[in-house]
Amino acid sequence: MYFVTYQYNAFSEGGILTADGKKVLPITTIGKQMGLKFPERLIDFIPMATDELLCDIDKIMTANPNLGINLNLVKLLAPIPKPPRNIFCLGKNYADHAKEIKNIPSLTELPESPIYFSKLPTSVTGPDTVILSHANATKEIDYEAELAIVVGKKGADIPKEKAEEYIFGYTIANDITARDLQKKHSQWYKGKSLDTFCPLGPKILHKSALKIPFNLAITCRVNGEVRQHSTTNHMIFDIPTIISDLSKGMTLLPGDIILTGTPAGVGVALNPPQFLQHGDKIETEIEQIGILRNVIE
Repeated sequence: MYFVTYQYNAFSEGGILTADGKKVLPITTIGKQMGLKFPERLIDFIPMATDELLCDIDKIMTANPNLGINLNLVKLLAPIPKPPRNIFCLGKNYADHAKEIKNIPSLTELPESPIYFSKLPTSVTGPDTVILSHANATKEIDYEAELAIVVGKKGADIPKEKAEEYIFGYTIANDITARDLQKKHSQWYKGKSLDTFCPLGPKILHKSALKIPFNLAITCRVNGEVRQHSTTNHMIFDIPTIISDLSKGMTLLPGDIILTGTPAGVGVALNPPQFLQHGDKIETEIEQIGILRNVIE
């Protein structure tokens, strides 16, 4: 089951894609069919989405195949356009990426524990949108294809064996980074958080379709050229470890987004480095989830 946030005319709302992927069914419409009142925003629906409820929703959608809005009439937004909290991110979570980065001091050693940083909620943008070049702030914009976890329910001190219970689903992220700012400030927050530096989407695949452990191909293309290609089983710290470790002493909330790291092939590691330029088209693809497309403005 795929979840989206879409804009139809001037109105935006959460929805679920039909089985053929050709229509989106508004969550509020599904609620009316069930005699229930569902919230308009996907982030408000996520805490309600028990396995039992989703099973009932699937039955409603199967029984009403003509409901929904044609997908070509709507604009897909980031699934969670305005996250209420910073986006959690992991650095150096693929060994090949950790080893390839030689131009940023102190980043080449493999971590013994997860490395965390965050991106501002205002960095989020959606599919088929522009990534601002911010020429007044940076000259070295880089791409990082990543699998993103969407948290499904509140929890702290989560055991690894129960981690999947706290996940809602998975989406695609591109952890856009200003490498010169990353080096200049000796930390990652500023260089990762410029406006539009966190493309997300185009949809969330519910966890029921991806039982842990899974292994998905992850690819990034720039102007059609493959720059990154790996699989998610090459993560140093797997998803249960990430959920468990991050939640130690810290409460995760429904709608929280966790970026799980990027594989080798980033622009700063190429010889010579190849940073993103005006007009470049970036495609971030993860098997079973889809393709996230953006253009550098």
